[in-house]
Parts: sequence; C-alpha cells; structure tokens
Amino acid sequence: MSTIPEIRTLPVPDGLEGERVDAAISRMFGFSRTKAAELAAAGKVLVDGAVVGKSERVRGGAWLEVEMPQAPAPVRVVAEPVEGMEIVHDDEDVVVIAKPVGVAAHPSPGWSGPTVVGGLAAAGYRIATSGAAERQGIVHRLDVGTSGLMVVAKSEYAYTSLKRQFKERTVDKRYHALVQGHPDPTSGTIDAPIGRHPTHDYKWAVTADGKPSVTHYDLIEAFRAASLLDIKLETGRTHQIRVHMSAYRHPCVGDLTYGADPTLARRLGLTRQWLHAVRLGFEHPADGRWVEFTSDYPEDLRKALDQVREETYA
Repeated sequence: MSTIPEIRTLPVPDGLEGERVDAAISRMFGFSRTKAAELAAAGKVLVDGAVVGKSERVRGGAWLEVEMPQAPAPVRVVAEPVEGMEIVHDDEDVVVIAKPVGVAAHPSPGWSGPTVVGGLAAAGYRIATSGAAERQGIVHRLDVGTSGLMVVAKSEYAYTSLKRQFKERTVDKRYHALVQGHPDPTSGTIDAPIGRHPTHDYKWAVTADGKPSVTHYDLIEAFRAASLLDIKLETGRTHQIRVHMSAYRHPCVGDLTYGADPTLARRLGLTRQWLHAVRLGFEHPADGRWVEFTSDYPEDLRKALDQVREETYA
C-alpha cells in the first residue's frame, strides 16, 4: 500500500541567504547534512518550484519545498543472550554490567547485533519502563566498539535519580585509553564543542556550533609509540573521547575511524579502539550512599597493552 509523501514548504530565513541547499535544509528541518544531500540528489528539494542540487545557493525569502523522508519502522527489543556480558552488581534498583565489545546499549535503526537491553531481557532481568520502548532503563551509553561499565536502572525511581545525576555531571565516569604518541602536557583538559561531522554522517567532530564537551586526562604510563591515559568525562557526548583525542592529534590506538595508524593497529592485533570504561561511581538511588565499580581490561586490550610495554622495555 503506497503512502502519500509529506511535503513541507517554508520560506528561507534571511539569515540563511547564500547558504548551500543541503546546509539550509539541515538547519531548517534538523536533518543531518548527509540526509539533506540525499534528498536533494533524489530530486525531493525544490526552491521556488524548481528542483535544485545540494550545492546550489538559497536566497532569503525563497520558498523551499522538501519531500520528507518516511519515518523508520519501530525498533523492537529482541531478548538475546549476550556472550561475555558480565553482571558486576545487581540489586532491586540498579544492575551494573561490564559490556563486551561489539554490543550496543540498545536497539537502533540499522543495528542488528546484540544489545545490553536484549541481553538483560534474555537473562530475565526486570528493568525500568521509563524511556523510549527500545531503551527502557538506559541512562547512559557506550559505543559498540567500547567495552566496560554501564549502569542500567531497574526501578522507576532509580531511572529518575540516575538521569538527574548524569545531567548534573555528578557521576564519576573513568576510562583508560591507549593513545598514539605522547600528549603534552601529560595532564590536562580538552574543552572543545562536539557536533556532527560536516561531511561524514557516521562521525562526530569538534565544531564551532557543537555542544559543550569537556574531557580531563592524566598520564598513567608512557611507552615508545603510545601513552596510557586515565580519562574522566565531565560531559557525555557521542564518541567524545575518540573525537577529542583525535582532534588533539593523539587518536586512540586502533581507532581507524578517527585517524589512528592502521599499521600499529595490525601489529597489536586490534580491530577496534583501545578504550575501556574502567570505573563508574554514583550515588545509589535507594539511599544516596556513594558506590563505585571497576572493570578489568578485556583480553584484546590487555594483550595489545602487554605488547606495547614489551616493545618499549625490550
């Protein structure tokens, strides 16, 4: 059964005078720049009744017509056991897990692999019903390619409490990252806004109009070709550590998406970024006491670190 496409028509604000079509659509409708370009390429963008390409310039006051993309199908939670997912702590309000690499926090369009939500469901855990259906109980996330600690709310009260703590930045989130080279100074703060990458929709970047993002780091150990850092996040943007370290010209070892050396990654047997959430501390929602949990490095990161250390001190 065919559906009638939704057409939205708006005048171009004077403030966007001279902007490219894809940039104007992105700002006016909230699409990514890539999605806006795709709509233009498909002939779904008109300016004053004429089809335009993504790189043409718009004029203030012109009428912009856009055929809106169809909404994606609803995402379902599939109860599926997750190999290697460790339960670090469990009580009536929260469950703390050590997420293995290759697992998403929750289902999303385009992701067909295992998820923390699905793994907990398969193991019989009852989690909070607050939040969108596919990510109930989820109060923060780790990248698919990042391993380590996550807390999931089981009670509604815990969900509210933990969301507030993350918003107020009182949660202590600590990561260890093996980065290329030697940051100077050895301890510091990277304060740079992060937004969508201007040309690659799957990436993020330091951008002038991005959201405030603050990363603190301290050197743990220096090696010949890399440095092991203790990193504390003050904010929690997508890919924050990876983006900040790459912008600082010290990408996480193995993080080919953000400019890491593929030769070094191959030598160390890494197929993902060397990044692990090692410690997580927060006020327990039940009584306000401070609780803290730790997670050991998984096998692939431990072996790579051992090799870097051996090469340095051989």
